[in-house]
Amino acid sequence: MLEMNDRPRRNRKHPAIRAMVRETWLGPEHFVYPLFVQDDPRIDPIPSMPGCSRLGPDAMLAEVEAAWADGVRAVVLFPATPESLKTDDGREAYNPDGLVQRLLRRLKKEHPELIVATDVALDPYSAAGQDGLVAPDGRILNDETVEALCKQAVSQADAGADIISPSDMMDGRVGAIRQALDAAGHAEVSILSYTAKYASAFYGPFRDALDSAPRGGDKKTYQMDPANGREALRELMLDEEEGADIVMVKPAGAYLDIIRALREATHLPVAAYQVSGEYAMIKAASQNGWLDERAVALESLIAIRRAGADIIFTYYARQAARWLAES
Repeated sequence: MLEMNDRPRRNRKHPAIRAMVRETWLGPEHFVYPLFVQDDPRIDPIPSMPGCSRLGPDAMLAEVEAAWADGVRAVVLFPATPESLKTDDGREAYNPDGLVQRLLRRLKKEHPELIVATDVALDPYSAAGQDGLVAPDGRILNDETVEALCKQAVSQADAGADIISPSDMMDGRVGAIRQALDAAGHAEVSILSYTAKYASAFYGPFRDALDSAPRGGDKKTYQMDPANGREALRELMLDEEEGADIVMVKPAGAYLDIIRALREATHLPVAAYQVSGEYAMIKAASQNGWLDERAVALESLIAIRRAGADIIFTYYARQAARWLAES
């Protein structure tokens, strides 16, 4: 027999011992469930995201109730906006009677304990499909966009949003939104900033779901370069100074190093978004019989937690919650 003092396998020999020494845990309390909503009573399945659909108001409410029953306590809304309401200035984003605002009021009336987050960006409402206002020469205007985002954030808070989530990546928007919310009497509304949102190729199915892809050009002048890591710490520093309550890394799976870097650099809660492309890849491989969906999905989520995420935005929220309850 080998002479060894250290035998790590002793801590793996029994399920009870493995549970005792487990460093990372996963539960539905960690999940935020993204919902695609539309001002139409139909349920429209999204081909590139099996299991996900664009939901009309009643269907959305039913999905929220089912998610609550599964233990999921937070959702985030993403609207599919008709072409007729998309404009160069994206003004539908802050329409007090817009789809998101109406759904917020309904959700908070019928499910006051549910945590509802909203997306703050102009791309669902923009004729150009950009997160910001576009100058005649094609530049994305920063400061003018921030003014519109503040109006959007206040309108969402007025309607009952618990968490405002700016995903636009404009400079200075967190501080400006904080000031606008406070001035409007919403000091209790949280800001979850998409601190390190990368110009990723993993967003394709999401843009299919909302028909929100840029009509021309790309988003590389405001979303982060996937090659950069240190830059995320600069964004983190600015978001902390400007008053963010929670910071976000998006995408999650290919950016676990960024999640870890933010976790080690801040005392704020860290969120991560397991995006549509990550979800679609697991679904496609599983449907082809190449992967065990349950095992791979849960492993991917525990990896995000292990990297340092306190909160995970995931389309697997309901399924994962049920799987965890069964285990």
